[in-house]
Formats: sequence, structure tokens, C-alpha cells
Amino acid sequence: MARKLPIIYVRGFGGGQSGIDALVEDPFYGFNVGSTHVRVGAGGDPSFYQFESPLLRLMLDHDYDLKVHGSQLAWLGRQPDGEVPEATIWIHRFYDDAASTWGRTPQEYRLERAAEDLLDLVTLVRAKTGAPRVYLVAHSMGGLVCRSMMQKVIPDRGAHAEQYVDRLFTYATPHGGIDFDIGFGLFEKVRDHFGIQGADIFGPQRMWEYLNPAGVGDLRANWDPRKIPEEAFAPDRVVALIGTNPDDYDVARGLSSAAVGVKSDGLVQIENAYVPDAKFAFVHRSHSGRYGIVNSEEGYQNMRRFLLGDLEVTADLVGLQPPRQQAADRGEIIWQAEVELAVRGLPILMHQQTAAHHCPVILDVPADESDRPQPLVTTFLIADPTLRPEEAEHARYTLHLRLISLRQRDGIFDFRDHVEQTADFDDWLAVDIGATDGGLAAWAAWVSELPVPLRDYVPTGPPLEDEDASPRRWVKRIALPRAARELFGPHVALRLTVRDRDGHAADALTGPPQ
Repeated sequence: MARKLPIIYVRGFGGGQSGIDALVEDPFYGFNVGSTHVRVGAGGDPSFYQFESPLLRLMLDHDYDLKVHGSQLAWLGRQPDGEVPEATIWIHRFYDDAASTWGRTPQEYRLERAAEDLLDLVTLVRAKTGAPRVYLVAHSMGGLVCRSMMQKVIPDRGAHAEQYVDRLFTYATPHGGIDFDIGFGLFEKVRDHFGIQGADIFGPQRMWEYLNPAGVGDLRANWDPRKIPEEAFAPDRVVALIGTNPDDYDVARGLSSAAVGVKSDGLVQIENAYVPDAKFAFVHRSHSGRYGIVNSEEGYQNMRRFLLGDLEVTADLVGLQPPRQQAADRGEIIWQAEVELAVRGLPILMHQQTAAHHCPVILDVPADESDRPQPLVTTFLIADPTLRPEEAEHARYTLHLRLISLRQRDGIFDFRDHVEQTADFDDWLAVDIGATDGGLAAWAAWVSELPVPLRDYVPTGPPLEDEDASPRRWVKRIALPRAARELFGPHVALRLTVRDRDGHAADALTGPPQ
């Protein structure tokens, strides 16, 4: 697996004084919070499932250590340089000085100060562990604290963020701020003008101030706060985990989720949780609470695989052409894709992008014969043989793909010839990733064409031919089943790209676990 660099967790917004005081009482700022609920089990009955928390799971699954000794920061400062293990977890307790529970006057919280203190912590952790860089894991506003450090604080000191940070993973961060579906912009103006409980940090003016280095001037029209400039930090080192469940976010008795709308996690709208050009995943979790995104198996599995996984897998839809019989309707037919990703051995979906959750993939179907790739999903896998069944030599995942067409006239959907929940194409692609002759190899099959249940399927024969001669990279176009090719054109396919991130994945895939 990838090198176990130190992990620093940065939590989200605390709100007013009572909220800050409550979270400061938690020794790990919520990174230790787990959950004990799932909605429905087999047969439709409630089923108990226990998620131990991301903090504990990193310790159990990856042998990370947690150094506290009364105070993490004080203990760390007393250690000799280079003597603390790299595989350690640290909590950025940036709200402590703003609490009223210490018997002194609380300081006013400023996001820029939290970002400066984060750089101090990163610098200290690197010195004491000897690690070249750290991993940052952040929830909600914590992602903005991390970005302020990388995009403003570090450049203002004449350095570059990639000297300090290796990868950034954000849970439900409002990278584009927080907007409301109601009020026609009035609520945002009141929030940003009065700074109620410090919530103006989610408005464009304050975001401009803490996401840009000194000397850039005033807020520019059409500025997109979601974008991380390439010169500040490479977006491909970032994964944004996006929640799609507003119903279980019960803050203010549901008023928050009602205000931001259904296309959200209850607090952050889906389109504001993106980072352009970065990787992302959708999970049906709310912003926080008992079904929250941080205290979820979905969140943890995406986080651990991005930070520590050795395989990056990307799927694109290529060669898609509209059905011939619908050529005259090309201006009226809207195409969407639904994508769900499952990894063998996990009781959850790693990625779930569906119309029911208000986030389908909108396909840009070409009107001519051009081959325009349609990005579907990127995920990360761990090629650890101890995490597979004893008899399995490969890592396996399945990609559920549905292609759906809707007729639209004058901007309004026309449902007269529509049958709800019926797709033009619906199938699962089972992908096995292994190694032959010391290099990556893969086998793939559509589940509809398997002669046995998927659980009994063992790929045989030679692996798929690699179409890319580049080292540490494997590419192959997997043709859709024949019926789909007759409908969408003879060249429609899924293009899979597998990248060995650190050059060692093949070593763990050459045989069964020892």
C-alpha cells in the first residue's frame, strides 16, 4: 500500500459559543464518532450494523497509532525530531482558544488563524516524524481551513503546499460556499452582512479573502471558489466526498435541509461540494448526525482507499451514439447515466450517482460521429491480499451502469412515452484486477452474460489486452453487450484505466495471500 504518512484531521463548523464549547469537550473533535444504524436488511427488516469510527478503523486496519499523553500537541512538542512514527493520527484542535470552558475569555474564531495554526501543526508533525508530507482529512468547513493554508498561508510565506501536503480528502466541504434554495438570495445577503455566528465564511467575500494570497485585489466577478489553482496544489491530489441525503440532516428540526433544497446533504448543495478537476465520489449520507458522512462506512472506505490505496481505476463511456431511430429527436432526447460502484467484501456502495438522489451523470451525446469520452467514475483500490477471500488472487469490483433517455420539449420533460425507472441499458460490469509477469492485468465480464452467479464466477483464460504501453498503467475498452451495441452504435464501450499509483500494486496481486 501507499506510504503511511501522518494523518491530520480538521473538523467542521462549530456554530455559536454553545456549539464550540460542546465540540471542544470531545478529545478528537468527532473523528472518533461511529454509528450503529442501517436502514433495511435482508427481507426488509431493520438490521444492526456497527461502524467503529474512522479513527478506530485506521488503527485497526492500518496500524496507525494515536499519541495523546494528556495533550497531543504538548507531547508532540517534547519529542526529539524524527523519533515519532509516521503512521500516526493528529487532531487540529483549532477551536480550543474560542471555547468559554477554560476559565478565560474566549478568543474570536478566525478561519485564517485556524489555517495558520494548521501550518504550524503540519510543520511540527513533519519535524517530529521525519515524514516528507502529511495527509489531510477534513469535514465540512475543515476543508476550507485546509485550502486556506494551501492557497493563502503557505504562498504568503513563499512556499508551495505540495512541500507539506501529499493528499487532501474532504467530507462534505462547501468548496463553493453555502447557498439557499429559498429567499431569492436575501438570506445569503443577511448572513454575509451581519456574519451571524461567523457563518459569513461561507459567502463569496470572505471566501475570496481566505482562499487567495495577499495582493490579488478585490473580489472578481464570476470567481469560482471551488477551483484550486494548479499553481497552489494539484487538484488530482484531492478527493471530494459528496453527500446526497438531506432527509437525515435534522439540524434546526429540518429547517436547514429545507432551506438548501433536496439536491444537497442537508447543508451543502451537491454542486458546491465539488472541486473542479479533482476526483470525487457520491454517497447517500447526510452532512452529519447518526447517518452522517464522517461516521459512515462509505466515508471511511473512500477515505482509506484514496490515502492508502495503490490502484486508481477510472471508467469512461466511449463511442456512444444516439439510436438511429431517434436521430430526428436528437434535440429533444436528454441522456443520463446512473453509476453505482461496489467493492467485493464491503457492505456498502463506494459510489452512488443516481437520479433518485438528484445527481445523475448528464451525458453530452455528440450529434455527429465524434467519439467524446463521458467520464463516469474514478475510485481507488487496495491490492492487499489479506483483504480478499482466501482463494481469490484478484481485487474485484462491480460497476452498475444504467443509460436512461428522457424526452424534453421547450425545456419541459414530456412523459407521454416514458415508463418510470425503465432504462435503455442496465447491466453490471464485473472487473477483476490482478497481475501477470510482474505487471498489471485485468479480466472483465458483463454480469448478464455470465453462466453462473457472480459469487461463483472465476475469470479464466488470458487477461484483457493492454492498449497502453505506458508503465504502471493499463487501459482497455470493454464493449457493451451486443444488444446495447445495436442500440447505441457498434463502438460503444466502457474504457477502463488502471494506474499503479506507487509502482508496487502488482507485487500484491501475483498470487493468493500467504
